[in-house]
Amino acid sequence: MSGSSIGKRLVLTSFGESHGRCVGAVLDGCPAGLDLEEKDIQKMLDLRRPGQSIITTQRKEQDHVEILSGVFRGSTTGAPITMIIWNKDQDSREYDSLKTKLRPGHSDFPAMIKYKKFNDYRGGGRFSGRLTATFVMGGSIARKLLKESLGVETHSYTVQIGKIRMNKMPTAKMIKSIYSNDVRCPDNVYAEKMKNSIIDARKKGDSLGGIIESVTYNLPTGIGEPIFSSIESDISKAIFSIPSVKGIEFGSGFQGSRSFGSENNDLYIIKKGKIVTKTNNAGGILGGLSTGMPIVIRAAFKPASSIAKKQITVDIKSKKATILSIKGRHDPCVVPRAPPVVDSLVSLTLADLSLQGGFIKSVI
Repeated sequence: MSGSSIGKRLVLTSFGESHGRCVGAVLDGCPAGLDLEEKDIQKMLDLRRPGQSIITTQRKEQDHVEILSGVFRGSTTGAPITMIIWNKDQDSREYDSLKTKLRPGHSDFPAMIKYKKFNDYRGGGRFSGRLTATFVMGGSIARKLLKESLGVETHSYTVQIGKIRMNKMPTAKMIKSIYSNDVRCPDNVYAEKMKNSIIDARKKGDSLGGIIESVTYNLPTGIGEPIFSSIESDISKAIFSIPSVKGIEFGSGFQGSRSFGSENNDLYIIKKGKIVTKTNNAGGILGGLSTGMPIVIRAAFKPASSIAKKQITVDIKSKKATILSIKGRHDPCVVPRAPPVVDSLVSLTLADLSLQGGFIKSVI
C-alpha cells in the first residue's frame, strides 16, 4: 500500500495488519550515536497496549518489541531501525460472519472497493487501531532524540470523554499523574466521571469519543518549513493518520475564531531576560514556525465504531438490508489509549522538522 510512510529526514514506515502475523515499523534517518535499547521503546508501548483496564479492549497483547536492525552495542548506527511486534492474541472467528456485512463507522466498504476485495478485513486489517503500535515504535525513538538533543518534552492527556470536559490547563504536578488513572486525565476528579461514563456506555452496548490535548515544552524558536511543511501542516497530517481522529486545533483553535483580534493576539513581553508572549493563543506557532512557547494541540476522536447495539446495514452478498450487532473484544472508547500515540506522532513530526532545520545533527 502506498501511503505507509511519513516524514522527510526522519521517515517512519509502518507495516502489518491487525490479525496478521505481526505489526512493525522501520525508522530511517535517526542520527547515529543515540543510546537506545528495546526497553526505551517498550516503556511507551506498555502505555498504549490493550487489556489494561475494564474500559479498554480485553485483547491480551503484550506488545513485546524486537529491534532487528539499526542498533549496535546499545546505540543507533545511522542505519534504518527495524522493529516488530508479533500478534499473539488475535481471534478472527467473529469476522467470518461479518465479511459480507458492512460495519457502520468502519472502512470496510471503501477498502473493499479500492482493493477489489483482496484487503484483509479481519479486525479492520491495515485500517485497525492496532497499527498505532507502529507509530509508538518510531515515536518513542523520536521522543528520546528530542529530549536528549534539545531538551524537548511532549505530554498528551485526555481532556474530554463524551460530554465531560476538564476545562483547565494542568499544572506540571498534574501532568506527572497522567497515567495514575484509567482514562489518562490529569485531574482525578474528572477522570472518575469520565471512567463512569465509559462504563455506562458499554453497558448500553454503545461507545464514546473524546479529546486529547498535547503540550510540547522547550522547542526552540524557528522550527518549521513553511509553507507546506509548517508545524501545523505536518502535525495535522500525522495526527489524522490515527484511526478515529476527526478534528484538530492549535492553541485557542475554534474558540479563537469567536474572539476579537485584541483578545486573541499574544502580546510580547520580557520574562527573565527572554522574549515570550503573555498568553499562548497561537499554540506556540506563528507563520508555521515555532515561537518558543509551548506547542498546544487538541485532537478530537469519534466514538468507537464497533458497538454491541443493533444497527441497520447492508449485506453485500444479498444486496439487502440487515441488522448487525458487533460482538467480540472492542474498546468502548479509544481515547484512554491514545495519549502515547499522540505523543509519538507529535514527537516524530517535530524531530523530523528539527533535522530538516539543522537543529539536530546527523551524529549525536
